[in-house]
Amino acid sequence: MKVVRLRAGKERSLLRRHPWLFEGSIDKGGGDSGETVRVQAGDGRFLAWGAYSPRSSIRVRAWSFDEAERIDAAFFERRIAAAVALRQRLAVASDGVRLVHAEADGLPGLIVDRYADVLSVQLLAAGAERWRDAIADALVRISGVGAVYERSDSSVRALEGLAARSGWLRGGGATEVVIREHDWSLALDVAHGHKTGFYLDQRDNRHAFAQWVRRLGCERVLNCYCYSGGFGVAAFAGGARHVTSVDSSAAALELARANVARNGFGERSAEYVDADVNQTLRNRLKAGESFDAIVLDPPKFAPTAAHAERAARAYKDINRLALRLLAPGGLLFTFSCSGGVGADLFHKIVAGAGIDAGVNAAIVQRLEAACDHPTTIEFPEGEYLKGLVLLKTTSAPAAPEAA
Repeated sequence: MKVVRLRAGKERSLLRRHPWLFEGSIDKGGGDSGETVRVQAGDGRFLAWGAYSPRSSIRVRAWSFDEAERIDAAFFERRIAAAVALRQRLAVASDGVRLVHAEADGLPGLIVDRYADVLSVQLLAAGAERWRDAIADALVRISGVGAVYERSDSSVRALEGLAARSGWLRGGGATEVVIREHDWSLALDVAHGHKTGFYLDQRDNRHAFAQWVRRLGCERVLNCYCYSGGFGVAAFAGGARHVTSVDSSAAALELARANVARNGFGERSAEYVDADVNQTLRNRLKAGESFDAIVLDPPKFAPTAAHAERAARAYKDINRLALRLLAPGGLLFTFSCSGGVGADLFHKIVAGAGIDAGVNAAIVQRLEAACDHPTTIEFPEGEYLKGLVLLKTTSAPAAPEAA
């Protein structure tokens, strides 16, 4: 077994069971890509078993802090079984469920989502890649699902020195799937959809949006970065009379339109706009429009803390425009899925947007990822999705909007 020895004093994070070990913490030692190494403190004490990644700044991702544990096929069987058992206890209101959530389930670099009778898998780190076949076999045995599609096409694989890859890993069949979520049916494509095919992490937030729309009697709704239209379906389910859905992908808009029709809302008044969200917000404001409810669910603006300053400007701009577009008493569901932007910073960004917009708003709810996307106490970085529900209370004069 190859050994990685740390510099003096660099063992503290592993002693707190944090699963990441950065390049600068290592004194000597290493291994091949994805190889299991023994991590030791400078004085030789055992700290963890981990997967070595020679190309990544996260040089080791810990599998286990138990010296007696062996990292073999049986290890992955045990960890996957435990993850699946947890989801069964959670009784998620959908047959679209995250079964494995990487570090939160003790399996760094592995994401597994179940969409009805298909599993969609991402192997994002060298360690998970090395155990690819053992993981696939364990997933089939434990879940009872024979169709496993691989979506290892995320750009983060390049940081591990891994090429992108996608296709059937086990079994085969149609990649278009329809899942049940609460009382709705939503279609997705595991081969071409975002992430593993869909945003399961927003499941409970879509349901909350429907409830707020109904509670406040919101009639006109603007759904920005709508993707497959989940929040639009939720708006109609909550009683909205008109929903405007905006996305820069024509394919996403077609899927959103189909999902609205699939749930019996095809006769409702709807508009699907293929355009840049920021410019659309500006154009609608200039035209004097207003909305009773707005959803801002943008893509990841800050993948790491190093991008936080630039991302903050982007988040602030869209929130400033949205707050100005809201009718008095209007509802804003605003999100950040950027790991580099924490909940406190996001709150400050939205507060700054309100000040610039000349708007006062009350935070009436805080939102996070659905419960099948847990965050462990040892790994707070896993808390990537954060959201605020705001009610626009009063307005003050704001600077004229630039063209």
